Amino acid sequence: MPIKLVTTVAGLHAEGARLLASKHGTSQGLVPTMGALHQGHAALARTAVEQNDVVVATVFVNPLQFGDAVDLDRYPRTLDADLALLEAEGVDLVLAPSVDEVYPGGEPLVRVTSGRLGEKWEGASRPGHFDGALTVVAKLLHYGMPAAGLPDGGAARAGLPAYRAYFGQKDAQQLALVRRMVADLNFPVEIVGVPTVRAVDGLALSSRNRFLSDEEREAALVLFRALRLLEERAHARQPLDLESAQAMVESQPLVALDYFDVVDPGTLEPLAENCRETPFRGEALALIAAKVGPVRLIDNAPLHS
Repeated sequence: MPIKLVTTVAGLHAEGARLLASKHGTSQGLVPTMGALHQGHAALARTAVEQNDVVVATVFVNPLQFGDAVDLDRYPRTLDADLALLEAEGVDLVLAPSVDEVYPGGEPLVRVTSGRLGEKWEGASRPGHFDGALTVVAKLLHYGMPAAGLPDGGAARAGLPAYRAYFGQKDAQQLALVRRMVADLNFPVEIVGVPTVRAVDGLALSSRNRFLSDEEREAALVLFRALRLLEERAHARQPLDLESAQAMVESQPLVALDYFDVVDPGTLEPLAENCRETPFRGEALALIAAKVGPVRLIDNAPLHS
């Protein structure tokens, strides 16, 4: 079935309800994106299609999470290519709303705040970013809720369809924040994290990679090599020796390191005592961010002993 494009929330609800009814569906998946899709997004869509009867994707460049108007204007818009990628993965329906559709009264007076969890790491480097991201994610989760498009809000069905939303592990802090928001505010949705997709050489796929020169892209591989070094040490239950991994990154002249640390996967608090000199035990998350030339990149790696 050809993919269906809608530009309004009302259209999403109507078409989503029709698809659920026609497929006798018992589950619906949501894949929120900002467009400029690549194979990392394809993995999100593929996982959602495997796990749900109906899959909705959204394509919306959210102005609230950009601190720089130039960065917002520069963000690539590739809707036709995005639709082709999503259709190839079996997505049923795409919502691509205007800014006025999402924020009909202008910038919202009330927003979701990311709290202490959103003030560190990416939040420290990009103040206000996560408040804007969580605000739009909250709206998108409401838009994609299958009960919203069913008769009587779904009350006429014997049971509401299962509802899942899919986010990439590459944006580890965002994933942690979305999970926390859903738990703290009782959203009726399961958040599914999908592992990071990498190029053959190890670089994490990102919409920003297209802005790297060949030399900068080669330099950016040091982020992956440093993370892989920590993964190998963790698996071997060795001290992680984060300082030597950090020195590896800082030795690359085209890379300006922002942060590199090992944290608790749930709280994102540093695990200093567990990873410097003593053998590594348990689970952790290595976070890294750096500018490579003019392009800011983030990456991470789950660590397991």
